[in-house]
Amino acid sequence: MRRDWQLYFLLIIPLALVLVFKYAPMFGLTLAFKDYKIAKGFWGSEWVGLEVFKDLFSKPEFYRAIRNTLLLNILDLLFSFTAPIVLALLINEIKGVLFKRINQTLLYLPHFLSWVIIGAIAYQLLAEGNGMVNNAIVQLGGERTPFLQEDTNWLISYLLIGVWQSMGWGTIIYLAAMSGINPELYEAAVVDGAGRWRKVWNVTLPSIRMTIVTLLILSLGNVMGGSFERIIALANKATTEFTTTIPVLVFRWGLESGNFSRATAIGLFQAVIGMVLVLLADRVAKKLGEDGLI
Repeated sequence: MRRDWQLYFLLIIPLALVLVFKYAPMFGLTLAFKDYKIAKGFWGSEWVGLEVFKDLFSKPEFYRAIRNTLLLNILDLLFSFTAPIVLALLINEIKGVLFKRINQTLLYLPHFLSWVIIGAIAYQLLAEGNGMVNNAIVQLGGERTPFLQEDTNWLISYLLIGVWQSMGWGTIIYLAAMSGINPELYEAAVVDGAGRWRKVWNVTLPSIRMTIVTLLILSLGNVMGGSFERIIALANKATTEFTTTIPVLVFRWGLESGNFSRATAIGLFQAVIGMVLVLLADRVAKKLGEDGLI
């Protein structure tokens, strides 16, 4: 520590951020076991044990939120997780350096847009009444489609917009992993008569398998979570079938209704399930011969 004290000193800020914003708030989880009243304060509120969870599990909205959360996040995992892998494989095969850099830059840009902006763009493009896409469809002789005003169409639009927003940024880690592949492996594959597809399947994918497994395990921890901003930015009164998720319920019960105990309980339930999923995924990965995370 005496030799590398500068490096340890630099760790103080990130460690302080983790302690203040990750560990310190855990003390507030006790609200899930109290009948919290703002007037009585944190210490004066009555301890009720598991009564808040019993009330939570009796709410039909809770089970609807679990269903929608699992549906949206599992579909998101299928499309938004695999799209960066496919895109990274395609970019890796591009030989022109300038063309490759331009494409990477354009694909990264959506990640830096807030969901408020993305939601506004989506409604400008996909609105049924005056959206640019529907106007173009009408000009071509078709009929207007309620992309964001009908539940099934909203679900498809939600997934596609999510893929567009995240796939460019998601390629960074995969491209970094591909850059570390030994070129001699590709040369040996060429000598053996392998074409471009065979090199991707037999060299590139096996070489980045550990990266894929690691990111998949981390992604499984968010299956019971999801993006609150994304749903709020794309939601509207005409589409209510899939927009009630766990993060949305936390917002409604906590900030809108002032029922902080119930909101804390559902947040704690979500976090515990997410942790269990990560541990199970890590165990399965180790059973399959991977290193896992823990």
